[in-house]
Amino acid sequence: MRSVIAVAAVVAVFVSAVPDAVAHHSFAAEYDANKVVKFEGVVTKVEWSNPHARIYVDVTDAGGKVTNWNLELAALSLLVRNGWTRTSVKPGERVKVEGFEGRGTNTYRVNATVVLTPDGRSLFASGGDDRPER
Repeated sequence: MRSVIAVAAVVAVFVSAVPDAVAHHSFAAEYDANKVVKFEGVVTKVEWSNPHARIYVDVTDAGGKVTNWNLELAALSLLVRNGWTRTSVKPGERVKVEGFEGRGTNTYRVNATVVLTPDGRSLFASGGDDRPER
């Protein structure tokens, strides 16, 4: 009976650790530090959630094609320390973005480092130990 309880305890510890391991990812695995992108567009959605906040932005190219970019921001605690609030950026607002492009082709993902708001505020948007220094 003791061995069954011991095995159950080990399994419980392992299963509880899996979501944390899956949720945290390496910057280098998902984004390319050599591909800095800058663009502006209209915010379509803001997700103020863990583990990272996200903003979705419609970007229109010179030919009129609209692409929705997925911007990964830092954890909420870091965003708040950097002056962000839940309403710092709202759907319908035009923002300028700088960050690192996602790996792969046609990903339309960026790890945002700076978001410039319509009122001229520049909000630092990234964080984490393995992100490149700017």
